[in-house]
Amino acid sequence: MTPKALLEVYYDAFNRGDTEGMLACLADDVEHHVNEGGIRRGKDAFREFNAHMARCYRERLEDLVLMVSEDGTRGAAEFTVHGEYLATDDGLPEARGQTYTLPAGTFFGIRDGRITRVTTYYNLKDWIAQVSR
Repeated sequence: MTPKALLEVYYDAFNRGDTEGMLACLADDVEHHVNEGGIRRGKDAFREFNAHMARCYRERLEDLVLMVSEDGTRGAAEFTVHGEYLATDDGLPEARGQTYTLPAGTFFGIRDGRITRVTTYYNLKDWIAQVSR
């Protein structure tokens, strides 16, 4: 599978809410760099993060644009997050089913047909403003 196809499979699984499908795209030693957070290492940590996200948020990514370096070792994605805030997340405003639309992007490391790094960025202040209305 090409690196771009790997990222397409990953995001297709994301939009279906298919954590196991996402995990199948990841290397065992994946590093997940969370926006404004720490680094989670390994598939188990990624699975736990996704379970938390599924409890607190329902999200769909649209307007997806994928880019891959010529050597296939790095990738990037730009997209728009369309979400619903389902359950209050620690340290964030109270959830009341608010919806939000947020531009975001992710950078990837790729090795041997698997994703080795996932680094996601979005504007947290924008998100807080949207769900605080």
